[in-house]
Amino acid sequence: MTPPPGWYRDPSGPHLERWWDGTAWTEHRRAPEPTGYGPAVPPSTESGPGGGRGKALALTAAAAVVVAAIVTGVFVLGEDDGGSPRTQTPPVTATATDPSPVDDPPSPSPTASEPSADDPAMVEDQLNGITFPLPDGWVLPKYVARDDVMMTTDGTYDCPADGSVCRHGLVVSRTVTATDETSPKVLARQDIEDAADDAYDKDLIGNKPFGGIESQQEVASGPVAVAGRAGYYVRWRVKTAEGPGGYVQSMVFPSTVGTESPILVRYVFDAGEDGPPLTDMDTITKGIRPVGDADTGGGVGSGIGPTD
Repeated sequence: MTPPPGWYRDPSGPHLERWWDGTAWTEHRRAPEPTGYGPAVPPSTESGPGGGRGKALALTAAAAVVVAAIVTGVFVLGEDDGGSPRTQTPPVTATATDPSPVDDPPSPSPTASEPSADDPAMVEDQLNGITFPLPDGWVLPKYVARDDVMMTTDGTYDCPADGSVCRHGLVVSRTVTATDETSPKVLARQDIEDAADDAYDKDLIGNKPFGGIESQQEVASGPVAVAGRAGYYVRWRVKTAEGPGGYVQSMVFPSTVGTESPILVRYVFDAGEDGPPLTDMDTITKGIRPVGDADTGGGVGSGIGPTD
């Protein structure tokens, strides 16, 4: 179904009307009529004897509204860079299988609080040759200065002490290169205090988002199997001057690529009801795999588990 022949708004000049012959636009244009929606008078009779014009003016207002509604709803109009009308197919009415009209309001795009359904289920650490699962509530890092952050919890909040921006959780992955030590247990125990300080004491520019650390306590530690390799983890509960504090975990295991340099994975989870569940640490650990090897078992040691 196409609109009947008639005068309609000119796609190349909205201040004019243009003749549609029922199948295509013609080159005939005119100034809009002072009233109505444009009588369907062909260009050849527009300035001729009044019989045609009088007949056209007899169109009822209801019919004119119907025509205008059809044209408004189905035309796809525009101009090219030179100002001439684009080549276009005849207007057609929309059906249940047709795309939505171009002037429909766009669907809301995904935001940080509404992750897209197309978000990847895995995060790849190309440098260390491993992948991480991306649990519900976690997203790829956005607006994070450090390139070793693999994922963060969705959204941000005002830090309780200095008003800067904080996140309820993040996971960091890096290669241990500053020492010749290779023991996962030794390296994890050496790193845990730095992990706590970095997360809850001073930030990169010296501010104290949580007012500083008041105390820390080891709540879990032990062997852990990661991507089929024997590693070790240490978890602390950190209490801060302001806010609920949180949990930090340092986990070290040998790389599955290259020289098998140790890989350090840090977990930072805020405590309290707004923080991510501690079981996410286990979920992420169990899902770590070498790149391209979905069958390699991850897993955790018997001593690992949520500790209040």
